[in-house]
Amino acid sequence: MSYTALYRKFRPQEFEDVKGQEHIVTTLQNQIKADRIGHAYLFCGTRGTGKTTVAKIFAKAVNCQNPSGGSPCGECASCRAIAAGNSMNVIEIDAASNNGVDNIREIREEVAYSPTEGKYKVYIIDEVHMLSIGAFNALLKTLEEPPSYVIFILATTEAHKIPITILSRCQRYDFKRISIGTIASRLADLMEREQVEAEAKAIQYIARAADGSMRDALSLLDQCIAFYLGEKLTYDHALEVLGAVDTEVFSRMLRQILAKDVPGAIQLLDELIANGREPGQFVADFTWYLRNLLLLQGSEGMEDVLDVSSENLLLLKEEAQMVGAGQLMRFIRIFSDLSSQVRYAAQKRILVEIALVKLCKPEMERDYESLAERIAQLEQKLEKGMYAPPAGELPQGGAGMRQDLQDSGSGMERQEEPRELLKAVPEDVRLVVQSWKSIVQELPGSLKPYLKSSRLELSEGGGLLISLDDNGTGGFAATESHRQQVAAIISKRIGKDIEVEIKLQDSQDAKGSGGQSLDLEELINREINMEITVEDE
Repeated sequence: MSYTALYRKFRPQEFEDVKGQEHIVTTLQNQIKADRIGHAYLFCGTRGTGKTTVAKIFAKAVNCQNPSGGSPCGECASCRAIAAGNSMNVIEIDAASNNGVDNIREIREEVAYSPTEGKYKVYIIDEVHMLSIGAFNALLKTLEEPPSYVIFILATTEAHKIPITILSRCQRYDFKRISIGTIASRLADLMEREQVEAEAKAIQYIARAADGSMRDALSLLDQCIAFYLGEKLTYDHALEVLGAVDTEVFSRMLRQILAKDVPGAIQLLDELIANGREPGQFVADFTWYLRNLLLLQGSEGMEDVLDVSSENLLLLKEEAQMVGAGQLMRFIRIFSDLSSQVRYAAQKRILVEIALVKLCKPEMERDYESLAERIAQLEQKLEKGMYAPPAGELPQGGAGMRQDLQDSGSGMERQEEPRELLKAVPEDVRLVVQSWKSIVQELPGSLKPYLKSSRLELSEGGGLLISLDDNGTGGFAATESHRQQVAAIISKRIGKDIEVEIKLQDSQDAKGSGGQSLDLEELINREINMEITVEDE
């Protein structure tokens, strides 16, 4: 007799054998026991989660001659015929290859005939989302009002592609991804039946690699057993067959990245590929490893979610303290983007190498996480006194900036200069300078353009000196009547009379003066900025 694959050999034949979908199984059993069976069901979920299996068990249960607790007996003629695929009451249709209007019309013609034996005719349409629009439209009326002896079970992995008119006519059941623990328990049980010795660690890894699919897990297990036929299935054997990488290698890779050791990371990748490891599998597993680190940092009590051994958990906790959450988010983002690219790439190794270089060199990117990491690195170097910017990296005037950093004493003296100079400025004049912009707004429209660009200085008598550029038109604002207008508005604003002078100054003379005159606006703004800086510190 030819060999039967594990996923076919151990396909559940009763509701009790279905693992991980108890919420659906219980509902269907209760419907059968209460005789509240619907006419149309939609089973949704990812591959290998039991949609077709549950559909066949349900078809057996509704036609079983001796049902027990809503489950088929498995012994009557109807159950045996359905299990063998010989029953005329259960019609399986693959919508991927029978997706036309004519195929649906055949169904509409067939439902007119009642079952030759049993109670119900059950139509199981797999991958129903592959039907054409015309086929869906042809199915609508029959699906809404089928004969009392007809049940439709539609199965799909992509429910969003099904028209809403079809969805509204069905009872929808969403099949969950099966947990790693449930899959591992099922695999261990089957290994005992097959009398194959296997390490618990190997079973656990295969269960995780199945990504929530029981069928995938059984196929991977079948592959591992066949490769080491007659031998004990060890963790190393599972890694070798599946082209996977041990967790210890991920730890080494992460440490190379944190050390910014590009040659070391590339050399480690070269060793993995030379040992037959698959680059795509490495990307997926390393992303999972980084996810575990991020969860460990996120909150306490995450050990049960991580699904790692106790020795690996200690290593993870140590490395979780070595890397920041922002860094991990950047690493995961880069490798998540890579996982979608490497799947169809011809040069997978090159893409992985580029990603490793990006991880080691955040300066290659301009996103927020990369910039934050670069700033953190600079802060660490500054704390250790290890960083001095190269001359080529300084902006214009950088040499002076470096001298200012080195000569902190003179810098402190320069910071005290504004305060010393301001002591000579009367309080009334300071109030006028601080309110100057609003004072200008109260002036006649013809004066505003001139006084907006004016320079405020301290007169010899301790009053306010308004200096205007003599560009040929400044004389208009420097008249006595205009001076009196300005003085009146200032007096109204501060409640006091102060001496106000307006003078014309040639722009070339101002440049040649070496800046000896005191710009009050600049001086007061410098003082305000210094006070803000001191408060922030």
